[in-house]
Amino acid sequence: MSELYIRVAEDESEEPMEIPSEDDGTVLLSSVAAQFPGACGLRYRNPESQCMRGVRLVEGVLHAPENDWGNLVYVVNYPKDNKRKMEEIDAASAVKIKRGFQKTSDLIVLGLPWKTTEQDLKDYFTTFGEVIMVQVKRDLKTGNSKGFGFVRFTEYETQTKVIAQRHMIDGRWCDCKLPNSKVCPDEPMRSRKIFVGRCTEDMTTDELRQYFMQYGEVTDVFIPKPFRAFAFVTFADDQVAQALCGEDLIIKGVSVHISNAEPKHNNIQQLFRNFPEGVASLAAMFGRSQYQYPSSHV
Repeated sequence: MSELYIRVAEDESEEPMEIPSEDDGTVLLSSVAAQFPGACGLRYRNPESQCMRGVRLVEGVLHAPENDWGNLVYVVNYPKDNKRKMEEIDAASAVKIKRGFQKTSDLIVLGLPWKTTEQDLKDYFTTFGEVIMVQVKRDLKTGNSKGFGFVRFTEYETQTKVIAQRHMIDGRWCDCKLPNSKVCPDEPMRSRKIFVGRCTEDMTTDELRQYFMQYGEVTDVFIPKPFRAFAFVTFADDQVAQALCGEDLIIKGVSVHISNAEPKHNNIQQLFRNFPEGVASLAAMFGRSQYQYPSSHV
């Protein structure tokens, strides 16, 4: 007698699997459970009534309807509690899978030393996890670093870990963040304006503009009058501005210091106390200007 197989599926819409029957034409429940763990029986759709019917089960043995399994597809039955538990497990697994496959983003690395190369960046960040891409932004004409770059990781968890801390790269503290286009809409945009301290009186706005254009597009240069040994430079890209902060640059043979320009809401009176001889003129200057002089650099 040739071996007989019946077609069994977990759901009517799924592709069935063939399960072997015994010599007497019955099917052992254990044979079904071996392929469908947790199965407690079988059912099928009656061709005449189109209703679902259960297959008779006696002491772990399934008996063919009317002694003939036919060419029907039999659907697996599960205990209700077990089915609910399986659905919960599947849902939990889906959440884990979704978390595991969250897409990573390009992260901006601010404050890079001028000497840092892309290989240096890759060597450093590989200690956190697999790196997909690194890039040091450079001036197209000179090839010099602009003081910032980008990195991207394979794993989202690695990205989160890197953002959560500061990084010592080539002897300097650097910050690794999501670019402004990726951050929460409620997070304030970083300033595009920098404060240039220790300027000399012979530096003109055109000269400052020309100098800083090597790092990115400059939208405005402001030197206060009367001269106060500082200036403000505004870039089109806030990332360029932030990358320059903390640097000491040489302009016309003079070392100037770059830092953040403070927001307008800071208390200007702190600034005036440091200029007792020129409060009126300084107040007039700020009254006409959108610029603020950071008190930490007075």
